[in-house]
Amino acid sequence: MHATPYRPPAHDGLSILYRSEQLVIVDKPSGLLSVPGRGEGKKDCLSRRVQAEYPDALIVHRLDMGTSGIVVMARGADAQRELSVMFQERRVHKRYQALVEGAWSAAPEGEIDLPISGDWPRRPKQKIDHAAGRPSLTRYRVLEIDTARGVSRIELDPVTGRSHQLRVHLEAMGHPILGDDFYGTPASCAKAERLMLHACDIEFDEPLTGRALRIESKAPF
Repeated sequence: MHATPYRPPAHDGLSILYRSEQLVIVDKPSGLLSVPGRGEGKKDCLSRRVQAEYPDALIVHRLDMGTSGIVVMARGADAQRELSVMFQERRVHKRYQALVEGAWSAAPEGEIDLPISGDWPRRPKQKIDHAAGRPSLTRYRVLEIDTARGVSRIELDPVTGRSHQLRVHLEAMGHPILGDDFYGTPASCAKAERLMLHACDIEFDEPLTGRALRIESKAPF
């Protein structure tokens, strides 16, 4: 799974969702790293593409390479500090949509409360670890069940922000995200050419001004 060469999508211009003196919020395509990766050939990434047009833009949070959707970048160190604190204090509310394998079998809405830790022999994979994992909470709501395709559309609200949290939690529920070559099955991977996970909604107060912001991005699947 790690031998696949990095082939980022063509750079056809930034998809800007919002910009101000403190922020630039962009829609990241699937297949693009948020920050430069390790090794040769992994320098092209969202942060560098944004910094080419907004040199003061600094990363605050990341999306996995396969995940598409909303990424907030701060303009300048002061805004970056303030936003980083807001993320740490959970004053930033994010929602995602995912297409998952199978007809959803649990309650139509609820919580997935399962601790997560690094799966060190297979890093960067993560795993459910009841003995040593960090508390991890995801709220979910079923939007649609397509029994003909054997696929469900789920809205996800990660209360905590662990690495790969949504992907690990959905796999643990028996419904891996389509196209997830880390946590999926051959059947779930065969149903999509990309990871079917999209950051579609974010809410927070803009640093310095205190203006309430809600930014949305429609899932492209």
